[in-house]
Amino acid sequence: MSEYVLMSGNEATAEGGIAGGCRYFFGYPITPQNKIPEYMSRNLPEVGGVYLQAESEVAAINMVYGAASTGARVMTTSSSPGISLMQEGLSYIVGAEVPCVVVNMVRGGPGLGNIGPAQSDYWLATRGAGHGDGRCLVYAPYSVQELHDWTARAFEIAERYRNPVMILADAILAQMIEPCKLQPRGQPPPLDKPWAIGGDSSERPRNIINSLYVNHDEEEAVNRRIQARYDQAARDDLYYSEYGDEDPEILVVAYGICARVCETAVERASEGGVKCRLLRPISLFPFPSEPLAQWAQLAHKALVVELSMGQFVEDVRLAVEGRCPVELLNRTGGNVVTPEDVTQKLFDMAAES
Repeated sequence: MSEYVLMSGNEATAEGGIAGGCRYFFGYPITPQNKIPEYMSRNLPEVGGVYLQAESEVAAINMVYGAASTGARVMTTSSSPGISLMQEGLSYIVGAEVPCVVVNMVRGGPGLGNIGPAQSDYWLATRGAGHGDGRCLVYAPYSVQELHDWTARAFEIAERYRNPVMILADAILAQMIEPCKLQPRGQPPPLDKPWAIGGDSSERPRNIINSLYVNHDEEEAVNRRIQARYDQAARDDLYYSEYGDEDPEILVVAYGICARVCETAVERASEGGVKCRLLRPISLFPFPSEPLAQWAQLAHKALVVELSMGQFVEDVRLAVEGRCPVELLNRTGGNVVTPEDVTQKLFDMAAES
């Protein structure tokens, strides 16, 4: 295998999973992520792994739950409606404190929608993993290379916090083709994790994986333990990137494919005399509130660019806390914001100052 390979985002995600030690994949076909299970069905057996197509997304997430309970590195992938069907299983996984990796290649919605690119699953991804107080740790790559690298890294993060990690992308990133430097297909770590099922009296006590706590105080203790891990993730696994002017008039905030569009727009605006700074969250939960607040203190205005009716912008406004006005530029339904759209909006905002 050459150092760089020309491949789609879906294929790079699948190969990243294998590089990260995934040896069990359970999924169900849905566009625009079908290339991931197809790739896994061919390549997992090469490394001694198991690919199994489930009869539904509900079945797939519960297979993930079972396999992950043994300490194995396991993942599933889907797209918007399929992720909706997985919510109950994800809540059980959070409550049982079991790590796994879930990939969501978002499509247009609500409902069946279409297979165009969208970011309208932001709330679904960041606000919960089904019912209860649990959440997924969520990371949003913006290139084929990042899809590969973050999927590989997600297993380690999931195990560190014993929690599902979601890789959130979209139909463009899923299907676009770029050069990708592949990580080696490493061996997964041993299964004998102290929390996993198994064990006997001669080695360690047998564990029972469970998310049912009838005693109220016991359930509260579990919830607080899970929250403490989220607080730790906010300190130790918070990621973002910055691009543009160090003394901005306008702070631009975008993630995923929109951030790539905004990089071009920030360059064009700078050429036209408008100083802008792009902050791109990579971790969506935990969210980079502090750096956003710092840049909002310096900028006159902020512009959020997203492919939804206005979900991501809510977290930005919470972080900014009124330090500067926050405007929204968005498309939805599978439509994409263009560099020309963003550049014109930046010029308009600068002229209004």
